[in-house]
Amino acid sequence: MLASPLEQFEVTKLIGLDAPVIGLNFSLTNLGFYVILVLIVFVGMQVLSLNSNAPQGVQVVPSRWGIGLESAYTTVQSQTKEQVGSANERFLPFLYSLFFFILFANLFGNVPYSYALTSSIVVAMGFSVMIFIGVTVQSIAKHGLHFLSRFVPAGTPGALVPLLILIEIISYIARAFSLGVRLFANIVAGHALLKILGGMIYGIMTSGLLAGIASILPLAIFVALVGLEIAVSFIQAYVFFVLTASYINEAENLH
Repeated sequence: MLASPLEQFEVTKLIGLDAPVIGLNFSLTNLGFYVILVLIVFVGMQVLSLNSNAPQGVQVVPSRWGIGLESAYTTVQSQTKEQVGSANERFLPFLYSLFFFILFANLFGNVPYSYALTSSIVVAMGFSVMIFIGVTVQSIAKHGLHFLSRFVPAGTPGALVPLLILIEIISYIARAFSLGVRLFANIVAGHALLKILGGMIYGIMTSGLLAGIASILPLAIFVALVGLEIAVSFIQAYVFFVLTASYINEAENLH
């Protein structure tokens, strides 16, 4: 019997330490472990890109890590400038870190027997809700009560104002969930599909010689789907980053 395709998304305890005498209760779950792992890889990538051994004041050729990171940084910077506008430098560090955290979390989830961080509704919705709160606070802090004008489209007939205000408020609040739901749903759906297909193909391959030969085509399709899932990891990180940048732009400019 095949294991449930949703079993891979369960949060399980890896290490537990209970000392009720001193009031200590510590546990490390797979979710917490992969958060730490993603942070270590992200920081390590920045460290490896530095030319720390170069003499001070001497211009040197960047390392391979440095060239790759500079290219990624330039891409994120140009997109941030395009989406956010004149205030892009203030938000670039946050957006840069957000993009790579989600990207690495997505990519690690493609490793067999690993845990996909972004398949956790807590992680995905946590990012989404906190970004929503952050851009709302930023908009109110910058524009004050004028922030409320975004809920009344210009030129709206007076009779339609109450209805449109309600629609705009619902649409605005939906942002608190749309980012996280989009990321969560895409990662969960892709991983669940691979789990189901992988189990079926394995069962066919081990059922006999002829069945094993006949499974070559499904196996090739499965490998292609794995490649597609890796592409989805990049795409979803990029979509999350771009939409967050656009929300920041709207908070800055009220449009």
